Amino acid sequence: MSETETTAQRKKHRHISPVWLIPLIALLIGGWMLYHTLSSRGPEITLIMNNAEGIDAGNTMIKARNVDVGEVTSVSLSEDTSHAVIKARMNPGTDRLLNEDTRFWVVKPRIGREGISGLNTVLSGAYIQLQPGHSENAQDSFEMLEQPPVAPPDAKGLRLHLTSAAAGSLNVGDPVLFQGFTVGRVENLEFDTEDRVVHYQLFIQEPYEDLVTSNTRFWLASGINFDLTSEGFSLGLGSLESLVSGGVTFGVPEDIPPGEPVGANSNMVFSLYSDEENALQGSFSHYLRYVVMIDDTVRGLSRGAPVEYRGVRIGTVDTVPYRIDLLQENQVEGFRIPVLIRIEPQRLQAKVDEESLKDWRARIDTMFKNGLRASLKTGNLFTGALFVDTNFVEDPSKQTLKDYNGVAVFPSEPGSFAQIEQKVTGLLDKLNNLPVESSLDRLDATLASSESLLNELNETAGSLNEVLNDESTRALPGDVQHTLRSIEQTLSSYSSEAPAYGELTSTLKSLEQLMRSLQPAARTISEKPNSLIFNRGEIQDPQPRARP
Repeated sequence: MSETETTAQRKKHRHISPVWLIPLIALLIGGWMLYHTLSSRGPEITLIMNNAEGIDAGNTMIKARNVDVGEVTSVSLSEDTSHAVIKARMNPGTDRLLNEDTRFWVVKPRIGREGISGLNTVLSGAYIQLQPGHSENAQDSFEMLEQPPVAPPDAKGLRLHLTSAAAGSLNVGDPVLFQGFTVGRVENLEFDTEDRVVHYQLFIQEPYEDLVTSNTRFWLASGINFDLTSEGFSLGLGSLESLVSGGVTFGVPEDIPPGEPVGANSNMVFSLYSDEENALQGSFSHYLRYVVMIDDTVRGLSRGAPVEYRGVRIGTVDTVPYRIDLLQENQVEGFRIPVLIRIEPQRLQAKVDEESLKDWRARIDTMFKNGLRASLKTGNLFTGALFVDTNFVEDPSKQTLKDYNGVAVFPSEPGSFAQIEQKVTGLLDKLNNLPVESSLDRLDATLASSESLLNELNETAGSLNEVLNDESTRALPGDVQHTLRSIEQTLSSYSSEAPAYGELTSTLKSLEQLMRSLQPAARTISEKPNSLIFNRGEIQDPQPRARP
């Protein structure tokens, strides 16, 4: 074989057979299909929740505005078994829905304050609701909400932060009221274990956000508000929703400027008060503290009672009693009860600062020198509630105590009850000093003398009657006989059988009985002066005892 033929055979063997094109094409098609499948699939996300009740892999759908946007692919426990981990495959084109503001929650039948929701899932089964966010930061792992959100993140309105020391006062979804009208909802709450303070987030929907100003106060709406104070009692009823579920209401206290709207970008944190009265008191942030030393009983005087000047409220009772443990150091003052009060100048003028507080302090000190004194008075006879009244008095008593525990002392005078007790005690002392026994003895002697005199008059009348019946007397002139008859009638009127004698005797006996009856009453009142107002107590029957 020639060299040329050998070379031709080698070239023939190097030629690739067309059969190999078939698997190559198949490989290219498979790669393209894999790429198409992978590129057409949506992103995979991870959802974390405490309880996977109602979630089924391959059946539970993810919806946004009732449109299917994904499907749950697997449900498993975390490595520490503290929560459930849900894997879900989203539909293509849903990447824009997934960011750090996106929220997920399970839609299932729920019974709440607003009624029954999610009934359509009874037959179809629970599904996961997606609420898109508007952040630019993408995210593929989310913690699911236990409850549906009150408002979407992009909802138009105002979000506020409140703090309260009373945990459990509100719940998510409770209404936010303004003059009884629902203008928002409680959106979130957290309890700070370190500060022991509850943080609430409220959402005020548009267009009511301008109602919240820098001077706005928030308080709990209990639905029924019954208040019993020294001024009487009041009953307030809220809306039906607040009656069932409670809520929070807000407003600007009277006599305070409305203030400026806080705006959506405000970082103000408001306090949540227990009721409207406490919210009103919380608006008086500038005040003067005084201690009133009370001579009377403080029963009926409670914290929050008004401090008035001639009927105008100028302050509030803060603490009853105040640092009673220091009474041992107050022996010179007769163990009077200290009561801490606040004088609130903001009730009398709109703007008060630290400088004006100094002026008020100096002004009140001058009033003390002119006779301004404090005393307790009854505000309500039905409840027995007391309040602190201030007024100028004549001949004020000298105050020896200037401060108590570092707080200035507000000079005081005995209250109305103490004054009544002093007057009653003085009257009883006078009654006790009356010579009752000697008066009764003199009265007995007077009665005996009167009886002897009447007997003598009766004898004289009898003798005169014999004289008149004598024949020689009849022979006297008529004028003389008439005079003797008149004398006889006059003397007869003082006889024991005459009405005048009976009336005089009865009057004297009644007077004697009254004087004797007054003796135990005067003795009881002298020993226990308050028996005029309160019962003196049950008198025990004497118990017979054997002689030793």
